[in-house]
Amino acid sequence: MQSSDRVRYAVEDGIALLTLNRPDARNAIDDDMRGELMQAIDEAGRDRHVKALVLTGNGRAFCAGGDIRAMRQRMQAPAGEIAFNGWSRQQRTHHAVTALHSLPKPTIAAVNGASTGLGTDLALACDFVIASEHASFAWNYVLRGLIPDGGGMYFLPRRVGMVRAKDLIFSGRTVRLDEALQLGIADRRSTADALLADATAWARALTAGSATALALAKTILNQSFELSAEQVFGQGSQAQGICYTSDEHRAAVSAFLDKSVRRE
Repeated sequence: MQSSDRVRYAVEDGIALLTLNRPDARNAIDDDMRGELMQAIDEAGRDRHVKALVLTGNGRAFCAGGDIRAMRQRMQAPAGEIAFNGWSRQQRTHHAVTALHSLPKPTIAAVNGASTGLGTDLALACDFVIASEHASFAWNYVLRGLIPDGGGMYFLPRRVGMVRAKDLIFSGRTVRLDEALQLGIADRRSTADALLADATAWARALTAGSATALALAKTILNQSFELSAEQVFGQGSQAQGICYTSDEHRAAVSAFLDKSVRRE
């Protein structure tokens, strides 16, 4: 896809950089951005040249969550339309979050500034989070009379545990970088100047191996908390059967054997 007003999308050396691009609105997500975000994530999933995806924000904020102005417009709709309009919006949100979470490639959120509400949910939908000194995280939905609707009630307990997740969601308080690293909300620290370079280097390191094996392993790992051990073993056996036939596996075995022969 081509970069748009609200979402920038570029691919360089196999790494897709997806940038939320409403800096004047702290990258708050309105309906147009939601659609463009879905399109960009889907494109990264389809493009076999893309090995990993980095998600970040333009300007001082990573993402301020849902657009408050759009919320006001939503409340002004006829009463009989509010519920269905909301359901439709939720479907688009869940499409984007699910596509990001299940993308069969490594995903890294490069959190450059404040991340709140849906923005923080998007960060945790990624496999990994790297954050600059300006980063912060808040699940402030309850302060708006809402509940986390971007996957926060699924992703957050898996990172910090149920009790801490309840504390963060019930209070809506802001978590700064040091605490985020301590709790496991963020995985690595960077600086504002080095953030994208560090995220890209990490993405390249994660994609050094077989894309086939990585995609299969990620798919199983994403389900492992909900599956029994036997189910994980069963899916693993099927995935390994696929790996046995992959070009990457054949090339790796041949390279190893050729090196062994040369040493002899």
